[in-house]
Amino acid sequence: MNQNPSYARRIAPVPFDPSLLPNGSRSLTSISLQSFCLGFILAFCLMVAGLWIAIAFPGWQLPAFAACLCVFHFLEFYITAKYNLPAVRASSFLLFNNGTAYNVAHTCAMMEILWWSYVMPEHRIWFWFGYHPPPPAAIFGLTYGALFGLCLVGLGQTVRSVAMAQAGTNFNHTPVQHRKEGHVLVTKGVYAWSRHPSYFGFFWWALGTQLLVGNKVCLLGYAAALWRFFYVRIQAEERTLTEFFGDDYRQYRKRVGVHIPFIR
Repeated sequence: MNQNPSYARRIAPVPFDPSLLPNGSRSLTSISLQSFCLGFILAFCLMVAGLWIAIAFPGWQLPAFAACLCVFHFLEFYITAKYNLPAVRASSFLLFNNGTAYNVAHTCAMMEILWWSYVMPEHRIWFWFGYHPPPPAAIFGLTYGALFGLCLVGLGQTVRSVAMAQAGTNFNHTPVQHRKEGHVLVTKGVYAWSRHPSYFGFFWWALGTQLLVGNKVCLLGYAAALWRFFYVRIQAEERTLTEFFGDDYRQYRKRVGVHIPFIR
């Protein structure tokens, strides 16, 4: 250990950040607990879902859906922490602050999985959604419909995470009302293909989860609810972005679509 007094004086004191305390907005204890729980639940759900698929046991869709949620919520925090550090909070996981409708939707999805798996399993076969027992048109115990849903989940999650990363400090989980210093219009990367790629990603990710687990009612419910939510939100955000960037945003809007059905 260096005992040189002049060396000690050159070390600047580290300012204390009260937001890191247990009740702070960047609580390290909350972040560590949420990370641990998501990792543990993800590992458990992947193991259970894989085992149940292998033995054709009904109800594997429930742990599979929970695994999708774990990955989504972890990446919401991780991407924010890596590419938008000033905005990262313990709440960036979006586990407890995503709104009542979000929690109700996922609760309904889980209830529908249980309904088709254990209450009326004989009615689960519906077009390409047959799961138990696996029909001939299946790969690794999953029907083509489930595999298509899994692909949508992967596509949607990838696009959303890449969009958050490429937007960097310009991305915010809540719409901004005032332009901040350094806020720029991002038009490159996935933003050259979609004006709102994070919304595009979440829309198709959510529908993909319902295709993966074979939910019929929630597939339609998710589609209707998400379309209305994003339609209203995009209209409001585009008015704000036009105020921020003027003709630059108007020209960008003419060139690039949204790629959510019936939303221009």
